[in-house]
Amino acid sequence: MYWNSSNKSVLYYLLLVVFSLFGIFLVEYFLSEKIQPHYSEKIEAAKLTAKAFQEIREYKVSINKKIDPVSDPSDSGLIGEFFTVVTSNLGSLRAKQTSINPNFGALVLEYLIQAGVQKGDTVAVSLSGSFPALNIAVYSAAKVLDLKLVIISSLTSSQWGANDPDLLWPDMEKRLYTRGIFPYISLAYSWGGIEDQAFGIPKEGSKLLQNSASKHSLPMLQSRNYSESLEERMNLYSAGSPISEYKAYINVGGGTVSVGTKKNEGEFSAGLNLKHPISRQGKDSVMRRFANAGIPVIHLVRVEELATQNGFTIQPKKMPEPGEGKIFKRYEYDPRLAAAVLVGIFVLLYIFFKRDHFIEEDRDESL
Repeated sequence: MYWNSSNKSVLYYLLLVVFSLFGIFLVEYFLSEKIQPHYSEKIEAAKLTAKAFQEIREYKVSINKKIDPVSDPSDSGLIGEFFTVVTSNLGSLRAKQTSINPNFGALVLEYLIQAGVQKGDTVAVSLSGSFPALNIAVYSAAKVLDLKLVIISSLTSSQWGANDPDLLWPDMEKRLYTRGIFPYISLAYSWGGIEDQAFGIPKEGSKLLQNSASKHSLPMLQSRNYSESLEERMNLYSAGSPISEYKAYINVGGGTVSVGTKKNEGEFSAGLNLKHPISRQGKDSVMRRFANAGIPVIHLVRVEELATQNGFTIQPKKMPEPGEGKIFKRYEYDPRLAAAVLVGIFVLLYIFFKRDHFIEEDRDESL
């Protein structure tokens, strides 16, 4: 094999490079917009979530509660306090702010559809006072799909959640129910917090929680420890329908009995879990019981991770508009444009190599 230097001018290579780079630019810039499946239902869920957010905001203002523009820049009324006497544990303000996005209602709807849930199906739900915005998102998706929900909620909240003694999650839930926005109300409430017994809450906080439960006539779980709470929850879920008849289990937040202890971390991914790897780590939990029965689990935790995956804004400075995110529209490469650019490059290569071939033939003939 003999090496022969090219007799092409630099302009040839420059032209090929410029055309290739320009072609790449065109392919990257002129992306085609693709509407995602169930677009109209997702928009409906997002709009309903936004409507519920606005109702809670108006309610908070009506009871003379101020909305802090620093901790709640989207002016939602759904961000609580740094610490109150009914605060169960630490919480991330960044995560709470990120959850204030009506498009989470559409995301929950997408998870339900991917799980095979259909209109009229029954779904088990565990809600946390720590993420009232995500609780609302669950209710919005369920209403759009006309689902039957069997709900157990926690009374307490971590930092920045529904931890204002005058505006706990039961207050929000009842407001949305009585105003006719949602047809859902919790079947029972637990105290939440450590061991699901609100351990560590001071006496003043415990008294306020007791008063709230009495004021709303809340049906409270009677269990005295983790194991009893787990069995009581499963008995409540199975009272109306066998566990096998549920089409999904939705968990919001890090409720101990629902999720398990810290040793259970990583057992379920954030978002939709269609399969459950067999695990013997940590304690038994409600999620594990449903998963072991072959029920899809929707795990709404690690909010920033879910937001990033779906193109939602992290810590939005204003309320996001319904329809923002990858679950509504995706921008994809236009295969026709990419093919045209590729053909153009091949044509240029063909022309120049053919030109070389003709030049070589002319040179041989002249010899």
